[in-house]
Amino acid sequence: MKKRVLLPGILFLFFCLSAEAWDFDNDTYGSLSDIYKTDENAGLTSFPVLLIPMGGRSEGMGTAFAALADDLTFIEWNPAGSSMLGFTELGFFHNNWIADTKLESIVFASRFNDLGYGAGIKWLYTPFSEYNMYGDRVSKGYYSEMVASLNVSYNFLAGYYFSGVSVGATVKGAFRFMPDYTDADDMGNNEGELISGSGLSQSAAMAMVDLGALTRFNLFKFYNAREKNTSAALVIRNLGPPAKNEPLPTSLTAALAYKPLRPLTLSFDFTLPLNMQDIGLSEKPYWAAGTNVQITDFLSMRAGLLGRYGGYRFTFGSAINLGKISLDVNYSLDLLTQITPLNRISLGARFSFGDQGRQEKSEQVDSLYLSGLEAYTDGNYEQAKSYWEEALDINPRFDPAKEGIALIGDSHALDTRVEQMQTLDLYE
Repeated sequence: MKKRVLLPGILFLFFCLSAEAWDFDNDTYGSLSDIYKTDENAGLTSFPVLLIPMGGRSEGMGTAFAALADDLTFIEWNPAGSSMLGFTELGFFHNNWIADTKLESIVFASRFNDLGYGAGIKWLYTPFSEYNMYGDRVSKGYYSEMVASLNVSYNFLAGYYFSGVSVGATVKGAFRFMPDYTDADDMGNNEGELISGSGLSQSAAMAMVDLGALTRFNLFKFYNAREKNTSAALVIRNLGPPAKNEPLPTSLTAALAYKPLRPLTLSFDFTLPLNMQDIGLSEKPYWAAGTNVQITDFLSMRAGLLGRYGGYRFTFGSAINLGKISLDVNYSLDLLTQITPLNRISLGARFSFGDQGRQEKSEQVDSLYLSGLEAYTDGNYEQAKSYWEEALDINPRFDPAKEGIALIGDSHALDTRVEQMQTLDLYE
């Protein structure tokens, strides 16, 4: 009984706080739309497929992913992510959106040293049917939108202590297809005659680009690990000319991610929509916050909250890592301008093709460095130098080996100076 009272109470409190926070009409008999007002500039952009997340970890964290960008779904949120990927991945995603609207996606991404690259396709489709005044179906098919993406990024200034600054670009081509429809009068009546080419007149093709920057560093780190625990990003997405006099959903995002503990990740994105046709018609800024908790080596849980003018979107998800295959599932409760909550499920499968030997090389470098330390401790400087030079042949950016060689050089210089001083003492 308590549970039945608790849930409605929480929902009522949520609606009241939202109304107070947005300073809307408190009239008891006001409509719910007085509380959840929509942005007056919402819906002025084209290609909604660009705004619907494909799924995976990024959606599960409320789309607060621009600063993380650590799996192949980076391709939606930060094009700089590919040059910092840990593994080569291929992913398939399915998202049940609104009513009969579906979204299918496939993405591939990899990295060669500091060069990252990837490609992806998103396809949004929904049934399209039209009936004449007699109730006969006269038009059918699918309204669909497709986006193809090609990504490249490069990591500059990477080293042992600093992960570098990655910059990237994703070039995207989008296409919208509308089936032919009939010529109805002002009352919506028609005789069932399709207009040839009418669908094509509403179809459109467009090109755009995403640009992003990403860096990682240590900040207030309370655990021992080589990975950096903080990352920051700046991204502009969907930058391009209007499509049939309709602007693209361009946006500028600043993002931060932080790991206070090894299994816990927190992320936050702040986004400023930009109507490139008329800046004065841009939507209001919005934010997203997410968290990911690594429960075990094979199980992680995530949650996220997206806040826009007019409502919120809650997302909960999980991933199971089976080695070479990872399975993702997300559940979303969408209250963005919805009087009735909209529930959605997205599914994903990611296949890992390894790290191209990076982990093996890292272990070799660590082993050589430790061997050099042992030799140095025993006073065998030349042997230590040989180990560290071999480590640098594998990884020229392994700064501890450089520091060890420099220390040996300083020791030799000091020994030489001491010998010179002793020689001068003998001749005085």
